[in-house]
Amino acid sequence: MSEDSSLAQAKVLNKGINHLTLQVSNLTRSLAFYIDQLGFCGEVRWASGAYLSYGDAWLCLSLGEPNIDANDYTHYAFDVSEQTLQALQKRQAEFNVWQANQSEGGSIYIADPDGHKLEFHIGSLSSRLASLKQEPYKGLIWL
Repeated sequence: MSEDSSLAQAKVLNKGINHLTLQVSNLTRSLAFYIDQLGFCGEVRWASGAYLSYGDAWLCLSLGEPNIDANDYTHYAFDVSEQTLQALQKRQAEFNVWQANQSEGGSIYIADPDGHKLEFHIGSLSSRLASLKQEPYKGLIWL
């Protein structure tokens, strides 16, 4: 089997993102933020880190010195229900909101205590692609 066909076969077997790891400067503060304010489920904690879950997502918090570029659009999006999004939006004054929602699907964009940019989003790739058929981005090319 060629390398190309092995890669094509592997694509079929890919299951998605396994986990995210975020470096945080204060583990106790970050745990309070993710668990108490955002509803993540705490799994385990140790001297230099913690594992949290959020639906099917697994988040590792790793103690260290984060290097966050405030001008970078990189962010981490989590799938939420309409009810959860509404609850977060009602409490948005408690959060560092870094952007207003400008695309299909409801979202709230907040930063964690270290500046990691998070998005809590209703929608899917399918709903986003459907919206692009109605209102394409400038220069959009379908692949």
